[in-house]
Amino acid sequence: MLTRSWRGLFTGAAIIGLAACGGDAGEQADEPQAGPGAAAPAAQPAPQPAPGANVELPEGVTQDMVASGKTVFETTTCWTCHGMDGAGGPLAPSLIDDVWLNVDGSYDAIVQLVNTGVLEPKEHPGPMPPMGGAPLSEEQVRQVAAYVYALGHGG
Repeated sequence: MLTRSWRGLFTGAAIIGLAACGGDAGEQADEPQAGPGAAAPAAQPAPQPAPGANVELPEGVTQDMVASGKTVFETTTCWTCHGMDGAGGPLAPSLIDDVWLNVDGSYDAIVQLVNTGVLEPKEHPGPMPPMGGAPLSEEQVRQVAAYVYALGHGG
């Protein structure tokens, strides 16, 4: 029976060995030649429309803001409660439906909500701190609000 230290050593050696099996970086794999019986290239998945691409955005809100807001949403704390896709969960509501629990769903109201948070949620156990607890700039607040607006209005 191996001790933990030897087991770790063997595991590490196995990982290094597997990584080394990739071959020399200078080697080139033979490219398959097209011809009779050659397999067709794999189909690429169709590009997905950007969030909000089919949503009429409020005046002053751009598709670039929505795209930047998606990045803010996914790289800060927003997704931890609302889910990576905004579908909600046990800690926070869905952002992808037309039900607005704490505001009327207007862009300005969403900006205000992101800035102030939700200290007493109507349906979920955890409060949302201002800016989700992240150090967001005013521009990032407006971007994430644009993304949430797009999600909740059919995007």
